[in-house]
Amino acid sequence: MSIIKLHDKYFKSYISAEKINEAVQSLVNQVSNDLQGEKPLFIGILNGSFMFVADFVRKYNSDCEVSFVKLASYEGTSSTGNIKQLVGVNEDLEGRTVVILEDIIDTGNTLQEIYEIFKDKKVKQLKIATLFFKPDVFKKELPIDYIGLSIPDKFIVGYGLDYDGFGRNLESIYQLTKEPTMKNIVLFGPPGAGKGTQADVLKDKYNLIHISTGDVFRYNIKNETELGMLAKTFMDGGNLVPDEVTIDMLKAEVEKNADANGFIFDGFPRTESQAAALDAFLEEKGQGISGMVALEVPEDLLVERLLERGKTSGRSDDQDESKIRNRFNEYNTKTAILKDYFAAQNKYFGINGVGEISEITERLSNVFDRL
Repeated sequence: MSIIKLHDKYFKSYISAEKINEAVQSLVNQVSNDLQGEKPLFIGILNGSFMFVADFVRKYNSDCEVSFVKLASYEGTSSTGNIKQLVGVNEDLEGRTVVILEDIIDTGNTLQEIYEIFKDKKVKQLKIATLFFKPDVFKKELPIDYIGLSIPDKFIVGYGLDYDGFGRNLESIYQLTKEPTMKNIVLFGPPGAGKGTQADVLKDKYNLIHISTGDVFRYNIKNETELGMLAKTFMDGGNLVPDEVTIDMLKAEVEKNADANGFIFDGFPRTESQAAALDAFLEEKGQGISGMVALEVPEDLLVERLLERGKTSGRSDDQDESKIRNRFNEYNTKTAILKDYFAAQNKYFGINGVGEISEITERLSNVFDRL
């Protein structure tokens, strides 16, 4: 997932779940080394720290206790600077080693309140561990014992952090970004579904660039570009063209049309790895896939279409039903999993692909208009 929308704002992928996990493990290792022989009380700052605390204590292999305190300083995407203690710590803390687990420290206002809360608790020692730290805006001369990741002063959501209540459940971190200005559509469907026909109509209607993988390959091979010649060596050897070659061709095509209103991608991506690479490429440009729009047609009807097309197209793979069935098998086992990939981003839109061309165009247009 590259760009998401929460309420009225857009956010782009920033810190992966894997990198977060590594940071949490590093903090656990540091705390464990420092507190050997201790039975610490870990206190999470709600609401944002709940995911961090859960992962931290699961990784902490020594005896410990867990509690929470709730403070509030954020409204919308900016800190109010006014801290309110909503829920205090009720445990007897005298003589205890206490470790505060914070999701993020920025201005230090919350941290100052934490120190105020605990100054009269007679704890044995108080330590602060934060998963994220924004050094550019930290205003307090207060100690922070453990820092997971230092990040710039950009508003983030995910992994417990929210924007007006949304985004806490995301497993990775997203950063506030500008609204995407392009309409980028993946036009999807099995062989014979009519993607090319519809793309030719829709590209003119919405002033988009139609990028067909087949056309891009033929252009590069015919013009003997470096990528075209590289692709041909694989094809001549009877091998599949590697994803990175295909992706580089698509990137070059996008770069040639830098001022476009958007793109219709036809025949790409074909695999989940290609979809992830396309997401990453568009994200670098502050853009993303608006949606995958899929033409859904019964297989038996498509077989009839392709056999009929084979009478005039000259394509041998349109004239043999067994070969056609093999193409569908290839589609269903490899490419159709992309439905799940885009559905997980709430970007999959299935369209009835049976009917007159104009009827199908109208159905597609209804989706395009919403994206």
